[in-house]
Amino acid sequence: MSYTVITGASAGIGYQTAHAFAERGKNLLLTARRENVLLSLKKELEETHSIEVHVFPADLSETEQVYDFYQKLEDFELETFINNAGFGHYNPITNQELPRVEKMLRVNNEALTILSTLFAKDYASVEGTQLINVSSNLGYNVIEGSVTYAATKFYVSAFTEGLAQELTSSGSSMKVKILAPAATETEFAKHAADVDQFNYEENFKQYHTSVEMAQFMMALYDSDLTVGIVDGSSYEFQLRGPIFPYISK
Repeated sequence: MSYTVITGASAGIGYQTAHAFAERGKNLLLTARRENVLLSLKKELEETHSIEVHVFPADLSETEQVYDFYQKLEDFELETFINNAGFGHYNPITNQELPRVEKMLRVNNEALTILSTLFAKDYASVEGTQLINVSSNLGYNVIEGSVTYAATKFYVSAFTEGLAQELTSSGSSMKVKILAPAATETEFAKHAADVDQFNYEENFKQYHTSVEMAQFMMALYDSDLTVGIVDGSSYEFQLRGPIFPYISK
């Protein structure tokens, strides 16, 4: 049996992506901080689909827990790894809370890099494997008030595109891809703005639902292209090749 790994599976894009892969009959290995939500999701998916679901509660802002999580995956044969876990921090740089910024860097960049690297080391030569890292439209654009968050996502985009190019040039079988959403109706904005409620209709002219983003995830999964990005102006979803320049030796 092979499995799809999804981080940040307790809400939003990760939660709906778990449903989308379950509909394809994919066995799942899910992680997030909230064990109760993961267990509820596991129960729902196993009752409605003929699949096997395992959950691993973890806080990926803690480096030791990142390594412990991957070590637990060594008992399973992996097929797809989706690094979806991440969060934002809306504030001008001079007003940012540094402990929160440090945590964002550990989740958005450190944990993603560790998990991507370990998965690539173990599975780069395995036919049919995929690594999909969730970046953002702000991984290709910088917006006022979200400079540090955008920078974390620029890192995700550059790292993932670079890994994709390296593996392609070395003839590896694994496909590495990036999903880059724009505004998506999830818990993300509420936590990034540090508010109890966030109304997407009042704050965005356009946005997608997490169900729509999960559908875009599956379109990227089925594609031979590297980047699935939402255009920040038209809000159209586009599949395309790498965006950043890449210099090979």
